[in-house]
Amino acid sequence: MTDTLAALSTRLRSRDSMDHGLFWALIALGVTGVIMIYSATRQALVNAGYNPHYYLERQGAFVVAGIVVMYVISRLDYRRFEIAATPLYICSLLGLAGVFVLGQSALGAQRWYNLGFVQIQPSEFTVLFIILAVATFCQRRPEGLTMRDVTRLLVMAGVPLLLIVKQPDLGTSIIIVLSVAAMMVVAGVPPRFMTFLAVAGSLSVAAAVYGDLLKKYQIDRFVAFLNQSSNNPNFIKLNYEVNNAKSAIGSGGIHGAGLFRGLQTVLGYVPEQRTDFIFTAIGEQLGFIGSAIIVCLLAYVAYRMFMIGRNAKDTMGRLLCLGIFIFFAFSCFENIGMTMGMMPVTGIPLPLLSYGGSAAMVFFAAGGAVLSVSRRTGN
Repeated sequence: MTDTLAALSTRLRSRDSMDHGLFWALIALGVTGVIMIYSATRQALVNAGYNPHYYLERQGAFVVAGIVVMYVISRLDYRRFEIAATPLYICSLLGLAGVFVLGQSALGAQRWYNLGFVQIQPSEFTVLFIILAVATFCQRRPEGLTMRDVTRLLVMAGVPLLLIVKQPDLGTSIIIVLSVAAMMVVAGVPPRFMTFLAVAGSLSVAAAVYGDLLKKYQIDRFVAFLNQSSNNPNFIKLNYEVNNAKSAIGSGGIHGAGLFRGLQTVLGYVPEQRTDFIFTAIGEQLGFIGSAIIVCLLAYVAYRMFMIGRNAKDTMGRLLCLGIFIFFAFSCFENIGMTMGMMPVTGIPLPLLSYGGSAAMVFFAAGGAVLSVSRRTGN
């Protein structure tokens, strides 16, 4: 009897070994994001005569809700997500299609549903749902993927991808392409076929540029990115936000100006600072040391996601973690890179640090899925 209880206890522990380091790191990023959003918006709201705690209260509510969602998902067996994969994928297609009819336009893009108290961006949820759908599809084929299966995967990812490009939202489109491509490689798609897809994708991008399929402002952004040092007035105008972003980060020095301080932040020189350019507030107020700590925290989260996927016991867990790792890591790389002039501006938020309810919920939910896998790997 004693041996039986001991064996049962060991089994329960092995099945419930959640990665606590990842769990608390995700919470730390969310809380840090709330603080930095508040520090980046308080003075501007005071100057405009609005409630200085507006963004603090909203983002705080998003983060609390996200943490609850993350914990609930982490307690579920990720293998049961297979049941929800198809319904969620279909809902994402309906959401993407509906945004062209019922959605709200802003900054040349039509991506959001305005519900009054909150705006929902379906493309961000779609990334996670596609990752889940691809992982489920591959899990159901333990004997390996045939060329017919690969074709179905391409169609599965291609339909929402086209809808997202149409919005337009190139940043999210790139994330989907990278995530699905990496998952296909791990799932066993032959390298020669992946090479063919890479060549075909490159030709498609070239055709989109020269065939006027992209919006003019998208092409202008990329051209301006390649000409950041030019004295051409048009390029200077297009690089305005990037130049101010680099100036804000550089002015932070080693130690930073301190929370709620910093000339660039207080005077509002950096557009969209609470969302896409939140890292400029971090750089200016926390300096190199603070920025390095946050980058290390982001890197730790990405590393744990990768390792949990590497140690997963089945195809679904492995692919689910890999897709989320690409989603998280590339979002960090692109967002921080664009604020420093190393990457073109695409509008990708900095995970758990940028303002936004949709992004917060998606990344916390994604973290919960990875934590669910970690409970059943013991790593």
